[in-house]
Amino acid sequence: MKSPPRIAIAGGGSAGWMTACLLANRWKALGIHVTLVEAPEIPTIGVGEGSTPSLKKFFELLGIAEADWMPACDATYKASIRFVGWSPASGCDDYSHPFTTQIDLHTEPAFINNCNNRRLGHDVPTRPDLFLLNGVLAKANLAPLAPANFPFRMEYGYHFDSAKLGAFLREHAVSLGVAHLSRRVVRCEHAENGDLTALVTDRDERVAADWFIDCSGFSAMLLRGALGVPFASFTDNLFNDAAVVLPTAMGNVIPVETVSTALSSGWAWSIPLTTRSGNGYVYSRDHLSPHGAEAELRNHLRLTDETVEARHLTFVPGQLVRHWERNCLAVGLAQGFVEPLEATALHLVLNSVDLFIDHLERGDFTARYRDAFNAVITNRVERVRDYIVAHYKLNTRDDSEFWRANRANQTLSAPLLQILDVWFRRGDLARTLAEMDGLSHFQSLSWHCLLAGYGAFPPLTAQPRDDVDFYRDHDVARFLTGCATNFPAHRAALKHGTPA
Repeated sequence: MKSPPRIAIAGGGSAGWMTACLLANRWKALGIHVTLVEAPEIPTIGVGEGSTPSLKKFFELLGIAEADWMPACDATYKASIRFVGWSPASGCDDYSHPFTTQIDLHTEPAFINNCNNRRLGHDVPTRPDLFLLNGVLAKANLAPLAPANFPFRMEYGYHFDSAKLGAFLREHAVSLGVAHLSRRVVRCEHAENGDLTALVTDRDERVAADWFIDCSGFSAMLLRGALGVPFASFTDNLFNDAAVVLPTAMGNVIPVETVSTALSSGWAWSIPLTTRSGNGYVYSRDHLSPHGAEAELRNHLRLTDETVEARHLTFVPGQLVRHWERNCLAVGLAQGFVEPLEATALHLVLNSVDLFIDHLERGDFTARYRDAFNAVITNRVERVRDYIVAHYKLNTRDDSEFWRANRANQTLSAPLLQILDVWFRRGDLARTLAEMDGLSHFQSLSWHCLLAGYGAFPPLTAQPRDDVDFYRDHDVARFLTGCATNFPAHRAALKHGTPA
């Protein structure tokens, strides 16, 4: 590489500014030139407003302390996701999927063994939140912030205002030398070989670059528009295609978990921020009208104030056939969308950018490893899709056509069919998953949390035994309860923050 690379990013929001920060931070020694062009009149989508632990790693990489960014973004801690009403017929009205931590290595074997024994028909506890520390913290509303003398690394996510997060990251990116143009991209210029050479703004400015990042949202104006990359829809096994969003006031208690509640034709999220509760209803327009969805969400929230205006969104679940085409990479909503059910959106952003950086460096800033990159990312998105599809396929609701149609859906991928087959045949699920590629962060423990949480077990045996309960015999409750005494109340942690 003879000269510093020039990179142009089309679009801002969380995805655009995260990408800008990562590129500027990683390649600052190369004298990289990053320009982000962001249309001021286009609002950010803001669906989800939650993260996995990958966002924690992102801020650690940039050296930004929680005490600096969290108050600026109304952020709270997230230890777990609680699912309510997804599998009522199994006797599990709700269950939690906690984020796993280093200390869970001591209790995970007991959880897996109890799941295996329950699959054999033994009556033993299998609720994930009983076996994992973040589940205990979420129930007690304790922040997952360990003191300095706690000898285990904690992992957790966040809830945040996505618009404020984008604004915070914009300031940080600019401090790293990223150029910010508040403009609208109207067209692209191409080289004779089809590569992009420049973005042209509404002020007839040319933003020339060697590499381009498409963060333009659902329109994917560079990949789908300028380069004509096809889009592969997931609508044959993910039925939801719309959402309605309504904020409400935050109560005295700020939970340390996201709540996903099954409704008639989809599910509602409740995400606690320091200033409000972010609420929304993701649903299928084939089964419910936008007006009906808004009415159902208002009733679910017991919101009688009609002056609180709802925001309606539509989307098509799926992904680009190729995420990296020629000299352009799609990131965020431009690369695809798989529902915000498990807060995977930002995880895929960070995963894609990190892998792109790695492959570009290995190829000496050429497209040598483009095909390898596309194969990996496409597979990872499909495996995230499989995990989300399993939530719908395994439901035991019978109160609407939406849930019955999801349970009857036979359009399942081969990997998902294999996972379910191994589970219900009482095979070695951990070994099966270890032999699969591209599982992203949904590995063996996550699948056990989902399947056990849904109560996806055979009937109990007629001959109970008292020697197969690892939760009791290993005294898991006492161990985790003792660990939890090291952690602060959520509000106190938000007030005092954490050091750099």
